[in-house]
Amino acid sequence: MISVEGLTKHFGPVRAVDGLSFTARPGMVTGFLGPNGAGKTTTLRMLLGLVTPTSGRALVNGRPYAELDRPVTEVGAALEATGFHPGRSARDHLRIACTAAGLPERRVDTVLERTGLTTAADRRVIGYSLGMRQRLALATAILGEPRVLILDEPANGLDPAGVHWLRSLLRHLAEEGCTVLVSSHVLPEVEQTADHVVIVAHGRLVRDAPLAELVGAGGELRVRTEQAGELAVALENAGGRVRREDDRLWVTGLEPEDVGRAALDTRAVLTELGRERSALEKIFLELTMAEPDGPPAPPGTGPGPEETGPEKVGAPGKGGQS
Repeated sequence: MISVEGLTKHFGPVRAVDGLSFTARPGMVTGFLGPNGAGKTTTLRMLLGLVTPTSGRALVNGRPYAELDRPVTEVGAALEATGFHPGRSARDHLRIACTAAGLPERRVDTVLERTGLTTAADRRVIGYSLGMRQRLALATAILGEPRVLILDEPANGLDPAGVHWLRSLLRHLAEEGCTVLVSSHVLPEVEQTADHVVIVAHGRLVRDAPLAELVGAGGELRVRTEQAGELAVALENAGGRVRREDDRLWVTGLEPEDVGRAALDTRAVLTELGRERSALEKIFLELTMAEPDGPPAPPGTGPGPEETGPEKVGAPGKGGQS
């Protein structure tokens, strides 16, 4: 499990993360969403011990990353797909990672197969596409069979088949009981993959909710009947707001059972009744476009939108992956 409790990080006058709290639970894919500069990468780096919080705590399985006995077997992370020696093959990279972490070398073939890299395993990484490097980063992250997985933009560079593969893998890992935290800008893919979403803006939490609850919020009911006029009057009398298009009604303020009762009372035959879900992208924009409280930081101060200052350099110790 991942627990973020009152997490704050200042870089000089810039508040990169501001009192952030959320939980990512086992058996679920949690989407970690926000615009550029929202503090997502800084938060992930604090979870992995790469950046020291100004205040608050970032915990993996109830402990700070630095206090984990064998972090490579508890948490796997892929924050970028560039940390590979270009002259090494994927197989050699994974062998070295196994040796450094004290893992059996048989894990190399297992993760190569699971990430679809077996046929390219002996090619030098310099010849890999971005999508293949993303697969290698993920292979490195799952080398120690961790129960917590932290990923930053894992779909970047993947083709449609690769995105489908990634979705299936993350869903499978969650079904096996893993805690999966995924930061991504690919909102349609998050909508197909995540169970829960955490949305941040200006370093602060703006929404923490199950995906089904979030995308259902504010959705219209779609009703179709040849008795649209009579039913529209009944639905408005029941407290609903109705917009009519020929034999279709778009209803807000009521639940499907309310429509059913009104249809029964008016003897209207329903040929369609469903809910139009609000798209995640629309909700995301509504939640994150608001201006932050207080004046913005002066130009030229602090790090760039997703930078984390000097502490960015380095990787988790004790055999963990960055």
